[in-house]
Amino acid sequence: MSGIYIHIPFCKQACFYCDFHFSTSLKKKDELIQSLVKELEFRKTELKNETVETIYFGGGTPSLLTNNELQLLIDSVYKNYTVIDNPEITLEANPDDLSNNLIVQLSKSPINRLSIGIQSFFEEDLKSMNRAHNSEEAKMCLQLASQYFDNITIDLIYGIPNMSMEKWNKNLETAFSYGVNHISSYALTVEPKTALDVFIKKGTYPRIDETLALEHFNHLMDKTKEQGFVHYEISNFGRPNYFSKHNTSYWQGKPYLGIGPSAHSFYGNQRSWNISNNSKYIQAIQNNTLPNTIETLSLKDQYNEYVMTGLRTIWGVSLNKIEKDFGGDYLQSLRASAETFIENGLLVVSSDFDKDQEPIETLRTTQKGKFLVDGIASKLFILN
Repeated sequence: MSGIYIHIPFCKQACFYCDFHFSTSLKKKDELIQSLVKELEFRKTELKNETVETIYFGGGTPSLLTNNELQLLIDSVYKNYTVIDNPEITLEANPDDLSNNLIVQLSKSPINRLSIGIQSFFEEDLKSMNRAHNSEEAKMCLQLASQYFDNITIDLIYGIPNMSMEKWNKNLETAFSYGVNHISSYALTVEPKTALDVFIKKGTYPRIDETLALEHFNHLMDKTKEQGFVHYEISNFGRPNYFSKHNTSYWQGKPYLGIGPSAHSFYGNQRSWNISNNSKYIQAIQNNTLPNTIETLSLKDQYNEYVMTGLRTIWGVSLNKIEKDFGGDYLQSLRASAETFIENGLLVVSSDFDKDQEPIETLRTTQKGKFLVDGIASKLFILN
């Protein structure tokens, strides 16, 4: 099984914290869409032995596309690839785009999952992040969308300076009140060269408070658990049967194809990424050239990546897989590096049996270790 990610690199305006590739000019939208169609055709042999189970429209802001444009891209996938019955097809959308008319149109299309970028239900937070929507639009779009879509996920940001626990709790309670079945929640982070980075350096925006972010994260874990959500990946919380199939495939090392400028692809021990420039991407595709860079992952790279992604999920890192795929030396290194974190209650090794009743061991983060998982994983990497 595999997935296809399609990057739509357009936004109405730039959020202050965002470092994704996008353009606020829609002048080249038609050329870009035709190039996406052409790239899908170019690369159909890359997944010739795979069946596509997920299609994901990310960005940027894919909800800026018309229903006909989205349908053209979906049709191109079906034309060039083998797709399972009832694949998960996700559209990232902003609340200000999700009018009643568009939601009804989308509900009649093959798209069956909406990922809505709420971020916060408070007006002052949205303004401080330069979001294109307001608080009322955030609530209205959820009220409308929930009438037509069962599979809805929303994004929420925590760790916003000066956000009280009362406000953060209100954000969560508001989300729960609309019956959403999945929440992706991320700490506000300062990426280099973003507007937020500049504002903080100039002293016009408060610095990020890690202690506040940790308090919000712990509250997030507690409240979602109370509501029946499973914390299946560090930033993702879903009710049973509502986990993101597309993103889960990333974490489980399944192959995926990234279409569009800046999009990444992965297959086995090979990773590639397209150029992050709309004009150069379009020009290359029009000239029948794929503007990408290819990297072959060493055994060490594959090990480090498996440790990093595995620890972020409820499935953890299989010590049996480490020994089988990477060898005894890698397993010995992992056990030795993990020892201190186990003693400090940040990691735990659990024992169980597989379907053939063979003993298996799995390394996972504890609740205490989840907020620190990326730092912990980096200490387990093999660098030399």
